[in-house]
Amino acid sequence: MAEAGGTGPGGCAAEDAVPGPAGAATAPPRARSGTGPDGRRRDRSWPPAPEPLPVPVVDDHTHLDIADGPGADAGAEGHRGVEELLALAAAAGVPRAVQIGCDLPAARWTVEVVQRHPQLLGGVALHPNEAPLLAARGELDAALEEIGRLARADRVRVVGETGMDTFRTDAGDAAALAAQEESFRAHVRLANDLGLPVQVHDRDAHADVLRVLAEERAERVVLHCFSGDVDMARECVRRGYWLSFAGTVTFGNAGGLRSALAVVPPERVLLETDAPFLTPAPYRGRPNASYLLPHTARVVAEVLDVPLERLCETVSATAEELYGPW
Repeated sequence: MAEAGGTGPGGCAAEDAVPGPAGAATAPPRARSGTGPDGRRRDRSWPPAPEPLPVPVVDDHTHLDIADGPGADAGAEGHRGVEELLALAAAAGVPRAVQIGCDLPAARWTVEVVQRHPQLLGGVALHPNEAPLLAARGELDAALEEIGRLARADRVRVVGETGMDTFRTDAGDAAALAAQEESFRAHVRLANDLGLPVQVHDRDAHADVLRVLAEERAERVVLHCFSGDVDMARECVRRGYWLSFAGTVTFGNAGGLRSALAVVPPERVLLETDAPFLTPAPYRGRPNASYLLPHTARVVAEVLDVPLERLCETVSATAEELYGPW
């Protein structure tokens, strides 16, 4: 999950997401704030649909539990609903996605919504920035137990997102970082026990993330919204991890990230939106959704110097290898 305005590589907790109305499982339980990190009102208009992809591809990481932007099918709240977003995605060549719920309300919602929509598989976890808050209230152990139960639900195929984050969580707060690491380790063990991949959030914590993954002998690892450099990309490939690239790879200031992508074999690459955050260029800062993944796919294909059709075929095959059939 990415920062409020989608303004930098890596992810962080959605502090700008506010609770939505109670309702059916397909109604997102919260909505993204209309104010950006600079305090200004965001442009909440939806970007136009891109040219559809020539071959269908999977969105490896999206947050449909967080509504954003105006829409016609979500009642008084005025947000685009799940059905509308899935239809737009399919029309753009993105007919399948992995829905990630990374706090308890979102994880519960995810378990329900993936039963209703065959286009979706689910992932559940406690976001690394959530762990210190739960620990401070004495609730981390109970929350981890519930995640363990939810991860066993039908159509939940990944544990995540979990990891380490020293951008939103103060790197000097030893107790908070200890809670993050405790939670991260628990999630990796859960994934190993269940034979599921783990989607890892890493923001300004590369060395610690790699250390914990090695110490816990993580078996199947996806680096969500990869934000490392060339050396880290090579190390992840050496370990047999998968690297998932989001809209950040399209940003004008992301030359280093594109250099890292260039050393990754196509069969180790996944594509994601991290929607509603990290909207790809040229629509950075506006609402994001799976239908905009073609922008990222085209940049990734160009950097890897592979035909777009081949990239899409490879990414979809990799997603099925990791998560099984939809």
